Amino acid sequence: MKPSRLSWPTGLRVWNQEEKVGEDGENGNRPVMGDIKPPLSGIRVLDLSTFIAGPYTASILGEFGADVIKVERPGTGDPMRQFGTPTERTDSSLAWLSEGRNKKSVTLDLKQPEGQALFRQLAEKSDVICENFRPGTLEKWNLGPVDLEDGNEGLVWFRLTGYGQTGPYKDRPGFARIAHAVGGLTHLSGFPGETPVTPGSTSLGDYISGLFGVIGVMMALRHRDATGHGQIIDLALFESVFRMLDEIAPRYAREGTVRAPEGAGTVNACPHGHFPTRDGKWIALACTTDKMFERLCRAMDHDDGNVGEDLFKAYADQATRLASQDSVIGTASRWTKSLDRDALMQVCIDFEVPAGPINTIADIFDDPHFKARGMLTSMMLDDLGEIVVPAPLPKLSKTPGEIRTLGPRLGEHNDEIYGGLLGISATALEKLKINRVI
Repeated sequence: MKPSRLSWPTGLRVWNQEEKVGEDGENGNRPVMGDIKPPLSGIRVLDLSTFIAGPYTASILGEFGADVIKVERPGTGDPMRQFGTPTERTDSSLAWLSEGRNKKSVTLDLKQPEGQALFRQLAEKSDVICENFRPGTLEKWNLGPVDLEDGNEGLVWFRLTGYGQTGPYKDRPGFARIAHAVGGLTHLSGFPGETPVTPGSTSLGDYISGLFGVIGVMMALRHRDATGHGQIIDLALFESVFRMLDEIAPRYAREGTVRAPEGAGTVNACPHGHFPTRDGKWIALACTTDKMFERLCRAMDHDDGNVGEDLFKAYADQATRLASQDSVIGTASRWTKSLDRDALMQVCIDFEVPAGPINTIADIFDDPHFKARGMLTSMMLDDLGEIVVPAPLPKLSKTPGEIRTLGPRLGEHNDEIYGGLLGISATALEKLKINRVI
């Protein structure tokens, strides 16, 4: 069964200020850029990276105006093209169409001298390079930062690997799943005594690293604007994961405490986790303070009961609740299971209890708030029809992000980039193709 549509915005730009806000607020406040240039207009990015983390950085830069050239291996391209659900295009999975947005694809064999020469020309005309080769690979081809500095001293390098450019593990291969494990997140995921589980998406560490990559690139460009000099951003996947783990480092250093898997709850608040509903669904509750817990107890007695009142009298402060988590969570679970999810959500809203449904993607497609916030958008492709993808983030009031194109075909822009940007003749391009340089 196809998902229901909520008239997701289509076309090149998600936001449109000319749309009025209806009573239901479904159109939202949508500014249009008009004559204002995108914030990264004039910035050219060479994306040599593959799969998710590095390409995600480049995609976000592209959403805000950067000209992103995706440099791919001739014949096969980025393995992301084959990752996930295939489409009628043999070189474009749904994952690729979404994550390859706003990029121009050129093919180039960096192992060949002719390919290395072409890359140097591209680098001279670029501002940022995103790459995730193992440390030393580009240097082996004489294409590292030192090799290219003379041609462009303002070049910013985003170098992303599993373990970074230095350290005893630097030559090990790395993926997000490994980063979750090494960075300490996997140990916290799952229930005590059971097999550690994947924390959400297997690619979570990739996306987190991609965001840190954008931060690094923007700061490096700011520095370049002030000094004229580029620099290297050295990021490891496991570092991004580790940086997100709140107090586990200072607590271990201070007390020697090794935090254990916490299941659906947390050691810092109670009740704070996931709770079943009468119709077989789930809801998330967050009682991080005593005040929030008081609201929850009042909600429990919304139908003139006294279970909540008794619970609050017994466990009014957080420390007492944490010492008796099983009892508190058990009482809360029995209450949530007495109501269907939508009815339970309404009671929580009425009593200002922090709560949210645990959504499937089908729930998200039916959620009016996702529509009002413009969280999904769609584009019509001649050969594939409508493709719905997540919209750009964050939302800027004057220069919002935009999706100009979805993931390109492999080598789709060879003639435009090599012929137009670098001025290579059609005859020379044909020879490069014959020699499998491009």
